[in-house]
Amino acid sequence: MSLSIKQLHPLFAAEVSGIKLSPSLSDAQAAELHDAINQYAILIFHDQHFDDDELLDTGKRFGSIAPPRNHRSGDRLKHAVLADISNLDQNGELRKRDDTRRLDGLANQLWHSDASFRPISGELSMLYAHVVPPEGGDTQFADLRAAYDALDDDLRTIIADHWAEHSILHSRGLLGYSDYNEAERSLVPEVRHPVVRTHPGSKRQSLYLGSHASHIIDLPIPDGRLLLRELMEHATQQQFVHTHSWRKGDLVIWDNRCTLHRGKRYDDIKYKRDLRRVTTQDLTTVDHNPELVPAS
Repeated sequence: MSLSIKQLHPLFAAEVSGIKLSPSLSDAQAAELHDAINQYAILIFHDQHFDDDELLDTGKRFGSIAPPRNHRSGDRLKHAVLADISNLDQNGELRKRDDTRRLDGLANQLWHSDASFRPISGELSMLYAHVVPPEGGDTQFADLRAAYDALDDDLRTIIADHWAEHSILHSRGLLGYSDYNEAERSLVPEVRHPVVRTHPGSKRQSLYLGSHASHIIDLPIPDGRLLLRELMEHATQQQFVHTHSWRKGDLVIWDNRCTLHRGKRYDDIKYKRDLRRVTTQDLTTVDHNPELVPAS
């Protein structure tokens, strides 16, 4: 059966069938999927079957793996480079309401781009569903290319050369969570990324925003934050948003370079939700924060 792609939203997002993702993807299949990612930004695969080894090895077919922050996550997963997007502790039990890992992770319900708080930001994220709750827990995506295209000319001119400072401590602080020791804070220094970037695959211009973006560099902080809020409100209008309702065995690949995403609320004190993610590095951003990137 040949690969089939069905677009799900007028602007982006597609469902892919006729293929089982695995580390044994042929070079031709991998190239076809890369082309589809450049076009649709989000690819959804149903009825996939991955253990942790296979998820990691599949991720490696798409680029250099970025290890997660793993804030006090324990060692529930087999590989430290896999991100544990769950409400489970290292014993597989539900985390308590006041669990620090749970409180930290609540900010995933804010619009964000994975690893924008890193000196080398995230390129592709691959999220696989082991267990999903019976209700809630959807993931929403916003197309930042289409959002940029819809800006008026004056606003495009205003933001053309601006850079924003990104910090994961900022996004967590938006919800009032700040329980980090000095060692943890030192591992996540503030970084800088341009507000408008050109996507290297599609060559389309795109906004680059999210809850990690604290302020605009070289503007007074209130002015910069108002500008970022205006852009965020614009970019997350319903016309730019696709919602994915998870089922077991789904794998979703999205392009962090031109999308935002957020998890939707579910009863995480009552229901288990076990998703696991691998994210690749966007090596085109290696020069954004050269003083923070180790020499190779």
